[in-house]
Amino acid sequence: MFTGIIEGLGNIYALQPSGEGKKLTIEADFVLEGAKEGDSISVSGACLTAVAISDRRFTVDVSPETLARSTFAQAKTGDRVNIERAMRLSDRLDGHLVSGHIDGVGTIVHRKIKSNAILITIGAPESLCRFMIEKGSVAVDGISLTINGCTQNSFEISIIPYTSKLTTIGLKNIGTYVNIETDMIGKYVEKFLSGRQNNDKDFRKSDISKDFLAKAGFLNTQY
Repeated sequence: MFTGIIEGLGNIYALQPSGEGKKLTIEADFVLEGAKEGDSISVSGACLTAVAISDRRFTVDVSPETLARSTFAQAKTGDRVNIERAMRLSDRLDGHLVSGHIDGVGTIVHRKIKSNAILITIGAPESLCRFMIEKGSVAVDGISLTINGCTQNSFEISIIPYTSKLTTIGLKNIGTYVNIETDMIGKYVEKFLSGRQNNDKDFRKSDISKDFLAKAGFLNTQY
């Protein structure tokens, strides 16, 4: 589990095919003090297992499933990446709960400067945007960000100078692809409301309804 608060940057040092997957060697800009083989490390939002670590470099395997859902299918040596090691139970949760399981890819379609912020609009499939709400959370390339507003197939985020400087989002131009992980709470709520069970053809009626959530204070009924 991660928080979406990026520790630092790195670059893809080496890349090679591994069956239908890939093997990446990442060189971090900082020493991965205390990291060891088998640790989970978020690389631009994807939770990957370090199979080898040496000083500032670590090697990870990227599965076919991750390649299919993320920007790593187009990755190349020299690409800059965001790095975050897994959170500890004693850590402050400064961002939001991020699993490191990429839901899909979005495209930067608009970018403009407004005062001290960069406003970025990202186009994304409706299957992802359905889990987004205004002022909700989203992870873009592993960065925990607040959604300014969203439509059926896009959402807007505001990037402050600190985030722009210390993550890859400041390097992204129009047309660039980004990894997206939607807020897991929304996915669980939809699952409960649908009453479905994984891979079951039958539907089980759920005790959790919109009325139940409204009475419990989870839904705003004023709008």
